[in-house]
Amino acid sequence: MISESETRARILETVRALPPRKMSILFALDRFAAEDYFAQLPLPMFDNSAMDGYAVIARESKRGARLRVVGEQPAGVDRKLRVSKGEAIRIFTGAPIPQGANAVVMQEDVMRDGDEIVVNTEVDHDEFIRKRGCDLGEGQKILSKGEQITATKLALLASQGFAEISVGGEVRAAIVSTGDELARPGEKLQAGEIYDSNAILLQALLKRCCTVAGSAEHCRDDAPSLEKTFRAAAKNEIVIVTGGVSVGEHDLVQETLRKLGAKIDIWRVAIKPGKPFLFGKLGDCFVFGLPGNPVSAFVTFLQFVRPAILKMMGAADVDLAKFSARLGADVKNESERAHYIRGKFQDGNFMSIGRQESHALFGLSQSNALLRVETGKEFKAGATVEIEIF
Repeated sequence: MISESETRARILETVRALPPRKMSILFALDRFAAEDYFAQLPLPMFDNSAMDGYAVIARESKRGARLRVVGEQPAGVDRKLRVSKGEAIRIFTGAPIPQGANAVVMQEDVMRDGDEIVVNTEVDHDEFIRKRGCDLGEGQKILSKGEQITATKLALLASQGFAEISVGGEVRAAIVSTGDELARPGEKLQAGEIYDSNAILLQALLKRCCTVAGSAEHCRDDAPSLEKTFRAAAKNEIVIVTGGVSVGEHDLVQETLRKLGAKIDIWRVAIKPGKPFLFGKLGDCFVFGLPGNPVSAFVTFLQFVRPAILKMMGAADVDLAKFSARLGADVKNESERAHYIRGKFQDGNFMSIGRQESHALFGLSQSNALLRVETGKEFKAGATVEIEIF
């Protein structure tokens, strides 16, 4: 049994980033940039008005000044207008500043009198003018290799005229849930059966990683069925098996994988919940064996599978977001393994929720964070701890 830190390190040393691909920015949300991107244009691209009002010469626009309106500049094509002494041009938000003007006075601060305006306020030089390049300069980096592409990053890329970008490779995943006791949601349960929640859980977690499961199969505890399913699943980049990875008489996953020629690199990890975790390779496909209990499957996915997927997709940062929190109650780990406590992070506080056993799905469903407690470690209520947000 090895530590979870060593497990994670060995997995991340083994997996490699997949070849990048070009993608329309319309579909690039939450992917990872495969190269650095730089501004091709300044933002704004030209001096423009921040308000609806009048473009004026500041020194000619003292309080009480009367100016003649000689034209109108809406947002859009520059009409190449010019403001001279004693003149003003009607202008709208986003419109290019006419030549000669060095300020905009808001329409609320003037009184219109026919083809003239009377200024009712003091006007400063450059007032309400967005200067060319004040937000972004040409050549400035706007996206780094390995950075996740958010909605606002997409908007920035679009502002630079990028229609498509290079993103990390696509990870195809197969899910195999095992167990004679499992029934599909919607089916009628027989005595002793339970619904297969892990397949749904894993599909949702994969979707959060922008990796859709190409297949999700359920296998009974039967070696021939497992062998057939694994052969088909190995056409993907990864296979995630849930259940059947322990050492009971009906836990056939590891035996079947070895029969197919798989190399098992990791078996059993000092983590609670999630000790019967497996990692190996079947041909060119990486295999992750997760425990059958749902909380164990969830925790091991976050700690081991998710970082591997993100690295394969070209992510620079594969960690969950970490925050400091004030602990709401005493926590102690008397186990021989590091314990990941599930709980709620809210308003700077963390409180464990529900039963902390590997089957306790309800408590997990009310949680949004994990607290790692090392073996023999104790935290008192009110202590500042580091948590991981999921």
